[in-house]
Formats: sequence, structure tokens, C-alpha cells
Amino acid sequence: MLSTQPPLTTEPAATTDLPLPAESGPWGAIPALVTPLDERGELLERGLREVIDFTIAGGVHGLFVLGNCGEFYGLRNDQKQRVIEVTVEHTAGRVPVYAGASGITTRDCIAAARVAESIGGVAGLSVLTPFMSRPSQRELIEHYTRIAGATDLPVMLYGNPSRTGVPITATTCQELSKVEGVVGIKDSSGDMTLMLNYLRLTEPEFTVLCGSDTLFYGALCHGARGAIASSANVAPRLVSEIYNCFTAGNTARALELQFRLAPLAAWIDRATFPVVLKEGLRLLGVDAGVALAPAQGLSDEQRDDLKIVLGKLAIDGEGALDGS
Repeated sequence: MLSTQPPLTTEPAATTDLPLPAESGPWGAIPALVTPLDERGELLERGLREVIDFTIAGGVHGLFVLGNCGEFYGLRNDQKQRVIEVTVEHTAGRVPVYAGASGITTRDCIAAARVAESIGGVAGLSVLTPFMSRPSQRELIEHYTRIAGATDLPVMLYGNPSRTGVPITATTCQELSKVEGVVGIKDSSGDMTLMLNYLRLTEPEFTVLCGSDTLFYGALCHGARGAIASSANVAPRLVSEIYNCFTAGNTARALELQFRLAPLAAWIDRATFPVVLKEGLRLLGVDAGVALAPAQGLSDEQRDDLKIVLGKLAIDGEGALDGS
């Protein structure tokens, strides 16, 4: 088994003037948490608490549940509610908690938003573009406007066109940025030009977060406030330090860490999503359960290869093999 959280000995970036989440929306390195599930697809609450503790110990600046990494699309409504409840309760204010409120219809998204709001302790919502129905940009504007109007929680747009087939254009983002309650966007398009246009066409208080882990450093260079990163499930210290070093002015170190993260980011899609993240956490001693069928676990050979990748992510010993 790989070790989990040896002490980080790099110089911290404590002197940086970081924006306050309550004032400026999400910022920093935020893992898109997996949802630990057993073979029957039931929630492993203890496993979820382990993932929460593991990532917070790694220095993340917030937690995001019920996104694609969290397999929201396969969870029952009662499971989604319980994921939020456990996360808010166990996090206990250590970092902000953000929740997904995504669905195929506007009605479903509003219902999910209201459940999250009723639980309390949620700092904001992320809403993926609808999938299957493939709405037009005009329909997207109406969709998000109605969701923002139905909840008092801040709403983040979420674009991931490679998975939904629905992009959020720069002009759509610009128009929605003027809607009360819409505070930012998570961009998982992988298109740096599009992200640059999001930043260029919106006001400074509108938060742009990177959703493509390989582009985190580049996004920060352009003015993004952070990332909601899948790889931060298994490499929370590394992803957090990219942000910390960058905002402290140590851009060379931030770039070095971005390069170190690249092999893991490339590995995540070598199996059905999010199998690699759950298997990686298990190698690190965290019970993340299994992914929902039809996703299957890694082969023994793949698992051995992943172990090597994880071992090379070490920051001053983090992720090193036990006894090494």
C-alpha cells in the first residue's frame, strides 16, 4: 500500500492574500470528490468520511460533491441527499462544501438545488449543462436563469461538452454572468481559448474555475481563481500546492508541480470514469469503494502501473511506498 499523508516540508504559501470564499465565490484547489459505493451501489458513509479527511489533510481549499466524479447520474435522490448531509456534517466547517445540482431537466435541477439548500452548510451549487436533450444556447440561458432564481445559494455554471455534447459559449457565459445568483463557471472544455474568453468577457468578481487538470497552471496564468480537480482525490497535496505556489509568486515551482501531475491526469481516462480515482484511493489506504456498473475495476497489470504513477507524484515523500 502507498502511504497517505506524510508531512509536507515545502515552504507554505501562507503570506498570500487569498480571496475569501464567502465574498468572491469558490477559489483554490477543490477536489471533485468520488462517492464511495459498495458492490450493490449503496453509499459507504465511512468511506466518504475517509475521502473527506484525506483530501482536507492534503490542504485542499474546498470540497465538491455530486459531480461527474461523484457519479451523480447513477445515484438515487436519497443517496444524493445523504452525500451532502455526511459531507457537511463531517467537514464541520474546515473548508467550504459545494454540491452538484445537475439533471437533464430544469425541474430536476431546481429540485436538487432546493434539497441542497434545505440541508444547510452548502456554500454553493454547480450545475452541469443538461445532457441527452442538447439544448440551444437560448435555452441554456433560460435554464440557468430559472435555477438561480429558485435558490438563494450561489450557482456555478458547469461546462463539460465532451461528456454532455452541450457547450457554453463565451457570449452565453457573458450573458449569464449578469444574472443574479450566477457567480461563476467551471470550465472542463479543455479549450484554453474559450476559458480566456470567459475571463475576458465577464466582470472580475465572476469566478472562473478550471475543470481540466492538465491546464490548472495555465488557467491561473490567465486569471482563473482555482480548479475543481478530479486528480485532487488522490493527489490533494500536489494539486493544492500548484495553487499555493502560484499565488505566492513561486511560478517555477507551480509549473514543476503541474508537470508532475500530468501523468496522473492522463491516466484517469485509461479506464471507465471514475475507476482510476477509486482504485488510486484504495492503493493509498482510503476506502473509496467501487464504481457503478457497467464500470469495472482495473486489471492487475493496470493496478501495478497506477501504483508506479502514484509513487512518482510525491512531494517530499508524499505518496512514497511504505518502508521506502
